[in-house]
Amino acid sequence: MKIRTLILILFILLIAGFVALNVEQVLQPTALNFGFTQVQAPLGLVLLGMLTLVLVVFLLALVYYQTVHLMEVRRITREATEQRHLADKAEASRFTELRQYLQTEMQAAAARELELSEKVQQKMEQSQAALTRVIEQSGNGLEASIGELEDRMERQWQNTPPHNT
Repeated sequence: MKIRTLILILFILLIAGFVALNVEQVLQPTALNFGFTQVQAPLGLVLLGMLTLVLVVFLLALVYYQTVHLMEVRRITREATEQRHLADKAEASRFTELRQYLQTEMQAAAARELELSEKVQQKMEQSQAALTRVIEQSGNGLEASIGELEDRMERQWQNTPPHNT
């Protein structure tokens, strides 16, 4: 329990104890003046009734303010929940948009990569064909040069008299 509640209960118990100890004096009738009339009644009982009435009024006010407060808390909680749901939906929408954007970018990157791969493949094939042509031309040129050298050597060898040793 809260300390305020304990103090209130203690205060009520003290008043009840005081009234129990002085019940004879509380119930003694006296002349009471209410301003517009005069009445014979026990002063202690009238004061105790007034105290009880004030206590009931304060308790009713407390219950009313607690109820208003609880209703306000529930309203705020409901609004916060609605706002959280809206924020979650917006965040999910942003994630969906981001996912779609990333998929589009990944597809575009894959298409660019495929295109570049095809271009590199074509360049390699062209380079290989050019290299093959150059090698064939060099081989043909070397064969022609070797053939020419062989012809010269054969002519020269045929024109040279044999040596006696």
